[in-house]
This record gives sequence, structure tokens and C-alpha cells, in this order.
Amino acid sequence: MLEKISTSSIRPASADLYDWDELVQEDRVHRLIYTDPAIFEAELTNIWGAVWVYLGHDSQIPNNNDYVTTRLGLRPIILLRDSQGKIRALFNRCTHRGTTLCRLERGNAFQFVCPYHGWSFLNTGKLRAVPWPDGYACDFKDAKFNVAQVPRVDSYRGFIFGTLNPDAPPLLDYLGGITGPIDEWLDRNPGGKVVVCEANRLKYKGNWKLAYDNSGDGYHVVFSHRSLLEMENRLADEANKGMSYYKGSPDSKAMYMRYTGNGHHFKDKRPNIEKRAGGLWAVEGPAPGSEHYEAEFRRRFGAKADDILDLAGSEPVNINVFPNLSLLGNHIQVFDPISVDETNVTWFGTRVVDADGTLGDALDEINALRMRTQEQFPNFGEVDDLANFEEIQRGLACLEDEWVYMHRGLGIPGRVKTDAKGEVTAPATDEAFMREYIHEWKRLMKASPSLVVQREV
Repeated sequence: MLEKISTSSIRPASADLYDWDELVQEDRVHRLIYTDPAIFEAELTNIWGAVWVYLGHDSQIPNNNDYVTTRLGLRPIILLRDSQGKIRALFNRCTHRGTTLCRLERGNAFQFVCPYHGWSFLNTGKLRAVPWPDGYACDFKDAKFNVAQVPRVDSYRGFIFGTLNPDAPPLLDYLGGITGPIDEWLDRNPGGKVVVCEANRLKYKGNWKLAYDNSGDGYHVVFSHRSLLEMENRLADEANKGMSYYKGSPDSKAMYMRYTGNGHHFKDKRPNIEKRAGGLWAVEGPAPGSEHYEAEFRRRFGAKADDILDLAGSEPVNINVFPNLSLLGNHIQVFDPISVDETNVTWFGTRVVDADGTLGDALDEINALRMRTQEQFPNFGEVDDLANFEEIQRGLACLEDEWVYMHRGLGIPGRVKTDAKGEVTAPATDEAFMREYIHEWKRLMKASPSLVVQREV
């Protein structure tokens, strides 16, 4: 059963808030899009309810009855594989008085029992039992008592998305050209698979779009991440570790940014890496103990060692799926808005699986080394970015200084190129990705989506 949501009861129509063309112009955006609580409230419907939002990875729920708790915007969600193996995204809310049904981060359960009054629900969302039902005159077979759930849940190569919008395009159409970089990111791993591991969990006092503004920004690297670059190169004879390719004249480097539509974009830094076995590992910054692992791999595997070591190296791409998913290095990064000026950022690690038998007894060691390399950027680089986001939010409190500029590369002949598919390519230091995605944001904010939830019958 689909149940239409009356957005007028939630908030005024988005179109009634502002002149969106005034707030989002060709070369700049107004500070209000980051600071106005009313705009944030509208985003919960027009963005976080209306587009395909990343919810989790199928390796987090590999077995029937497995679940993890996650979010769809502010909506608490139980992402699960039900008793029949179907993936569902239940609202984490009892239909009786509204409390969360599940208060654990993950687990395995065929039912959820409300901690408040004991109502129990199957993991399909159907109401199973109510304590002392004789106290009610209603018919509990009515579907309105079943848990609401996201009506459209789909996945692409293990990445699970959901939307409340029945008119949203199919997931594959929504992803469009960004599937190419996702495929490449996965296919470098044995069997084209990864498994999600534990996470670095961070928070910043700033708007969620500040993180997405930064997700393809190559302009800030040598300034914001100077201490990280120094740390990565502290033991190197030649300063070529990590993101050292941003030094000098990064505009002239072969790396690039490409916008693929629907708010998605990626920054490809692979042209900076030597195309050879071991080329990726050669630029990996040192981690405690890594030299011992490397020496052991070379002793045991000889000529094959470089290919194996490359699996521990961070893939030099930033793949960004609007509005909340980024694949960076070997990480899966997720943005979750908390309020207009607070955002959670989670960096999930990944490990490889020996799906095709190519690694043999090297599997555990390469994943241990991969884990150490994955510790670096969230702990030594992401904190730089979060500090910037918080300081931007503070700066945007200057009411009279209204505009945020995003015009790097704009108006320079031949610098920004658009191909026949409409994909936009520019130097990795340009802000073309920001201009493109924020205009998609504006288009969505002008719309009037009709959202629905599903209840089992």
C-alpha cells in the first residue's frame, strides 16, 4: 500500500520560499542556502526525499534478517534483508507513539519490539502483536499500523539507494555516467567486490553542502593539507608521496574533473600515477610497520608483489554521487545532515575479498596493510576540511557580505569543455563541478515532488 505524503502539512511549497534564480547565479550563490533553516527544511523533501539517497552497502547486511540503522536525511531508517532475503528500508519509528524501534547500530532480527509499549513488528514491517489488545476497539489488521518504509529501494553493484519519490527516474538512469568511475573503482579489486569495514565517524558544525562543495575541489589541497603532505613525505628521498602532484602548477597536470549530470561528478588523479604494477603503492605515504609488510610481500611473491601491494594503495579518485556518497581512495564516505549547521561525516573502510582465488594466503595481510593506509586521510586530512567547513559557517554569519563565489575557470576560452553527452570536463582545480551541481540543486528546489511511503498489507 502506498501512502501519499502531504508536503503542505510539513512545510510551505519550496517555490514560495525564495527566488531561487536570485540565490543561485552563474558565478555565485547566496549565503542563505547554507544558513537558512527554512531552506534546510525544504531540502529534506526536495533533495533528501525526492532523489536517490545512498543508504548502505549490501556487505553490511549479507544474511537474511541482518540489519543496520542509517538515515534518509533526518529520517531514521532500518536498512535490512528480511526473512525472505528482500532488502527493505523501514522507517525506524513505531506506528503507535513514534519512538524508534531499533536502538542498535547493527544486528540480526526477524522482528523488532518497541521498547516503549511492546508492540512487535516483523522485519517486513507488518505488525505482529500488541500487548493486551482487548484494550483497543480498532482492527489491527489495518495496514496503517504497519511500519512505514521507503517505497523504492534499489542497488548498483552493492551500493543501496532509496527514494520516497515515485516519479524519480530508475536508479541506473539517475546514476548515469557516474557508473563508469564506480565500475573502475570496484573492478580493480579481485572479483570486482569490496566489503565495508569499520568507520571513522566525525562531525562538523556546518551545512552539509559545504562538504559536497569540497568533494571535487583540487584548489585547496596544498594549502589546507600542508601538514598531511609533510607527514606523508617525511621519510621520502624525493617528495612524491600522497598528493604531492598538487604542488607546483596543478592546473597543467593531466588530472581532471568531470561532471556527469544529476549532481554527480568525479575528480580523476590517476593520470598523475605511473601506469605500471606498483605505481600506486610507490606514492603511498608511510604507515607504521608498512615497510615490514612490503618486505615480506616481496620475499614471498616476487614479481607478483607489486600488483598485490597496489591493492593497499589509495585509488586516486574522488567519485561523488549526489547528495551524500563519495568514494575516495579505498573509502566509502557518507554525509548525513543533522541540522542547517551540523553534519555527520562517516568514512567507512573497505577490504578486498578473494572472490576469484587470486590472492590466496596474501588476503589477510593485504587487508591489514590496506587498513593502515586507510587510517591516514580521515585522521590527518579530513580534519583539515572539517575545520574549513566550520570556519566557513562562522564566516557566513556576516549578514551583509552575501555572496559565495564559485567562478574559478569560468569564462576562460577552451578551459571548460562540454561533450556530446553533456558531460563537463575541466582542470582538477576548477570550480566547474560546484557550478554544475548547485544548478541541479536549484532545479530540484524549484520542483514540487509528491512523496509516498509504503506499508505492507
